[in-house]
Amino acid sequence: MTTARRLHYDYADYVAALEVSPLKLEYCDGTIYAMAGGTPAHAQLAAATIIALHATLPNTCRISTSDLKVRIEDTDLSTFPDVSVVCGDAKASPLDVNAVTNPTLLVEVTSRSTEDYDRGEKLSHYKQLASLRAVIFVSHRSKRITLVARDGAAWSERDFRGGEAVALPVHAATFAVDAIYAGIALDAA
Repeated sequence: MTTARRLHYDYADYVAALEVSPLKLEYCDGTIYAMAGGTPAHAQLAAATIIALHATLPNTCRISTSDLKVRIEDTDLSTFPDVSVVCGDAKASPLDVNAVTNPTLLVEVTSRSTEDYDRGEKLSHYKQLASLRAVIFVSHRSKRITLVARDGAAWSERDFRGGEAVALPVHAATFAVDAIYAGIALDAA
C-alpha cells in the first residue's frame, strides 16, 4: 500500500522560496504553487488596463503591476494579481512587509489555464478583503470586461463589451472597453 505525503510549508518557507525562485509563487494554506507565465496579449492587456486606470483614478490611488504581492489574511492566500490598486495608505501584512492587505481594486487578465481558478476560488478569496471594492476580469478571448463589485455586503457582476464604458465603484472612475483592447491581437483560445 502506498500513501501520498502532503507537504506543508509555513509562511517563512514561502518567503524564502520566493527570494530564490525565477517564477512567481502563490501561497495558500501551507501549499506553494508556481504561477503560470503569460502570453504577449496577456501582458499587453494588463499594461493597457494600468494605463486606463491611471488616466481615471486620482493620485491618492496607487496602481501596481503584478510585482505587488497581495495577502488575504483570513484565507491564508498570498498572490500576485495582474494589477492592484490601493487608494490611501498601503497596509502591510504582519507576516510579510512586502505584501499589502488593503487593495481597493484588483485586476485579473484571464488565460486558458487560470480563468476558472481566477473567476472561482481566487475570487472567493479576494471577496474576504474588507477594503476591496471591485475585481475586474479582462478576457483574453474577446472584448469583454467583467466587473465584480461590492455594494455594502452584496456583490454584483456585470459584463461590458466593445463600445461600452466600465463604470467603477471607486472614485466614479470610468474607462472604455475599446481602449483596453486597441491594437491587441487576442489569444486564440
